[in-house]
Amino acid sequence: MNLNDFSKTDFSGLYISKVSHPTYGKKYIARFQHNRKRYVKVLGYTKKDNLTKASAITLLQKFKTSLDFDSNINAKDITINAKTHEVKLDKSISDLQDENKFLRSVLGNEYKNVNIDVLKDGIQKIYDLEELKDYQIELIKLQDHLEKHNKRMIILFEGRDASGKGGAIRRITRYMNNKHYRVVALGKPTETQRNQWFLQRYIEHFPTGGEILMFDRSWYNRAMVEPIFGFCTQEEYEIFMEDVVNFEQDLVRQGMILIKLYFSVSKAEQKKRFDRRINDPLRHWKFSEVDMQAQDLWGEFSEKKYEMLKRTSSRSAPWNIVRSDNKHLARLEAMKIILNSVDYEGRNYSLNFEPKEEINISVQKELLQMRKSQNY
Repeated sequence: MNLNDFSKTDFSGLYISKVSHPTYGKKYIARFQHNRKRYVKVLGYTKKDNLTKASAITLLQKFKTSLDFDSNINAKDITINAKTHEVKLDKSISDLQDENKFLRSVLGNEYKNVNIDVLKDGIQKIYDLEELKDYQIELIKLQDHLEKHNKRMIILFEGRDASGKGGAIRRITRYMNNKHYRVVALGKPTETQRNQWFLQRYIEHFPTGGEILMFDRSWYNRAMVEPIFGFCTQEEYEIFMEDVVNFEQDLVRQGMILIKLYFSVSKAEQKKRFDRRINDPLRHWKFSEVDMQAQDLWGEFSEKKYEMLKRTSSRSAPWNIVRSDNKHLARLEAMKIILNSVDYEGRNYSLNFEPKEEINISVQKELLQMRKSQNY
């Protein structure tokens, strides 16, 4: 009898054959040692002898009793042991059946027709949305605080194309009172705006008391996009880089709450998201001519990003770097940064407001990483 042909059950000393005989079914055997002596006995077959696991345990215990090396075991104990095991086995099967029934009631019958990866992705999104809700409740409290105290807030969302700025804004504003926040995404400047002070067209949209304004790309277009694509001169670029810190310090000094978020996506993840935009008809509208050049111009963007973070992060208006390869974690950390910027009433201190260090990166750490590699 080759033991390799048998699998050990969860009951000590009881084995069952790996292969089922077409007529007899699977074979149960008893195999154990006592006082350095090995004992082996065929207990029977599942089909031929109608042997179940519980009845095999009973036969195993009777076999041990017949050898008379354990006088403490009697027939009553054997029966109780076997029945207990059978009850546990029945409960496990019942629990699995209940779980299967519950999952089917949730998923419905159409889940079989859905690609398993799509289904997993959809379920994960539900978990992610539920995790965000507690922080979205806090954002409503923050909004109430700003309105009550007539405070103004500006949040800048910056980052490369496909870094997740738009998705973060949608999650942040999902349950907010739309009377007290605005999202501004400015297009190309008009001829009139080109002849104005560069910052003037942004100032026109600044918030009033009790309002939050979110810029989906901001005046920092002049620090990265415009010089790379030739939309401004080198002189205009340098003037901006020299003046913007003082401009932001003045805003903060006059009571503006200014939060600067930079969503830092890796080159590989950006390409993956671009490919999805190209191949997915529902996302194809997001893909632009500028996107086509983003990967080719990665190095140029990295140089401008490095200069921007190094020269425009100040004590009064620092950059908050959010690694955004994982969209959900990036959105969660962005919410934490916003909530930690104001000491609002009714904060739920049971929530974790501590930054996740591998996602919420300091400017110094990001610059150090960029000196080693241009992956971000």
